[in-house]
Amino acid sequence: MARVAVPLPKIGMTMEEATVVRFCRQPGERFRAGDPLYEIETDKISQEIEATAGGVMVEHSVSEGTDVRIGDPVCVIETAEV
Repeated sequence: MARVAVPLPKIGMTMEEATVVRFCRQPGERFRAGDPLYEIETDKISQEIEATAGGVMVEHSVSEGTDVRIGDPVCVIETAEV
């Protein structure tokens, strides 16, 4: 298994940062590909960010309510697929 930092993806053309509203998975919790990991909000959208592979949530890199820039890590997961 590999530990992977999950970055904030760029959702829209003008998006530069977003607020992490809530985490959908807690440390130690398993998830499958397609399950939501966390929810973000910008001035234009609110969206859940889904896992691209199954695994286990290792840690939250930021607290809920934190503003994060595109590419910065939001959480760390452990997965067999990288």
